[in-house]
Amino acid sequence: MGGSLPDNERVPAADAVQTRAELAVVRPELIGAFDAALPRARAEILARVLGALRREGLPGAARVRYPAAAAAMFAQAPPGLTVHVGDRAVQDPAELAGLLGWAAGFVAELGNSVANLALAYADPPPPRPLLGPVGGAGPADGAGLADGAGLADFEQLVLDGHPLHPCCRTRAGLDVAGVLAYAPEHRASLRLVRLGVPAGRWHGDGPPQLLAHPWQAERLLAEFGWLTRLGRSGPVRPLMSLRTVDAGHEHVKTAVDIQMTSAVRTVSPAAVHNGPRLSELLGAMTAGLAFEVLAETAGAVLVDGRPDRRLAHVRRRAPRVGPGEVVLPLAALAAADPGDGRPLLWQVARDPYAWWEQLTALLVPPLLQLLTRGVALEAHGQNTLVVLRAGRPVRIVYRDFGGVRVSPRRLAAAGLPVPPLAGDLPCDDPQQLRTKLAAALFAAATGQLVAVLARGGADAEKLWTVTGRAVAATGTPDARALLTGPLPVKATTAMRLAADPLDDIWASVPNPLEVAA
Repeated sequence: MGGSLPDNERVPAADAVQTRAELAVVRPELIGAFDAALPRARAEILARVLGALRREGLPGAARVRYPAAAAAMFAQAPPGLTVHVGDRAVQDPAELAGLLGWAAGFVAELGNSVANLALAYADPPPPRPLLGPVGGAGPADGAGLADGAGLADFEQLVLDGHPLHPCCRTRAGLDVAGVLAYAPEHRASLRLVRLGVPAGRWHGDGPPQLLAHPWQAERLLAEFGWLTRLGRSGPVRPLMSLRTVDAGHEHVKTAVDIQMTSAVRTVSPAAVHNGPRLSELLGAMTAGLAFEVLAETAGAVLVDGRPDRRLAHVRRRAPRVGPGEVVLPLAALAAADPGDGRPLLWQVARDPYAWWEQLTALLVPPLLQLLTRGVALEAHGQNTLVVLRAGRPVRIVYRDFGGVRVSPRRLAAAGLPVPPLAGDLPCDDPQQLRTKLAAALFAAATGQLVAVLARGGADAEKLWTVTGRAVAATGTPDARALLTGPLPVKATTAMRLAADPLDDIWASVPNPLEVAA
């Protein structure tokens, strides 16, 4: 879904010094909190860099001395975390990257990530609980939805973005005023711009009308004189991804020329082509399961006869919930409830082992079944949502087809239609299919939640045993391979430093699922 990387000289990324200077103009009341938050933000990003140094075989790794615990996946880094390169003590991740000779563009991205993370910490949500007792019942009866809270409220609680990526809060292309106006961690609300498109230039579903992010719309109107402004949508709110907004009955993924984590977040022609076809395929494959896949339609504007990734949108059906139900991404469970600062997961998983069994029973079997039949979903914490009723998991919702892999050979063997898919989605290599699922589901989503529960006193090995048994119980041909050998994890920093930063590069870590093998 990403595009080519921006030129960091053309699209400067503000570091802490520049961010502070811009804050003095747009939000001077935040400067004190921003200054206080910087040590924590530097430590969090530095810990992600250390994790990459440990896992990914990066240039200069042997030169760095650091506390081993700080490099653990999902480690909580103490403010003031310090590493040493020779005799030099370093607390700033951008300084460390510069000392190691890493690319100047990536050094700038790290500085921007630190600054935006500190800005998020400096501007926290107001202190109101989002999960509370159901019907006045006691805490043991589980948690329900606070009055007026919804999916966007939970997604906007995720202040620190990707839990392993050092560029978790990079916003290259946005100034500080733009970050405050559009980023989910600042509880943004905005209106999409409806752009009229000449009928002969429209490609995809629906009438010739592009739904554009307001930041992007002004740039498109200035560049393409044949676009017309038709008006604005009602208020919408960005979800965990800045460019995807909650419009109530649907979610809209827009194209923005802003780099976040690893890519500029445009909408590729392949995404426009594949979304409706995968919606139909996966809808049929998951019928009758407590696992819902949110269907997509898409549209794009033709430029020089081809869909343009800067002028495209994806419209996705919003998840449906019943009375007393809450839906939120798995990653949001690791976020702090603004009412008391404790992870939301601690609030719902009061018996962590029983709760974990319920979640894995809903999550693991359908994903393994889909893998066996030919679709490897990238089920990480942002794409995978859980519906809770009285705090207990009752079904899974999956969204966004970016990053999935589809095996024509497995689909045909299962008697399923093989849709014509564009881009890099078709893949018959069983190792690649398993890697795509395992890295997202186990190394990322499951790993983060296990770490959160362990910080609350749960036994991580016992939780991984529950997960491993759920994998083994599927009895699928892929289960044994997933339970043995190293666990793959995406090497996000190596990818940023590579000649083609959009190609997948994998590292590996010890596999905690082996306890159930």
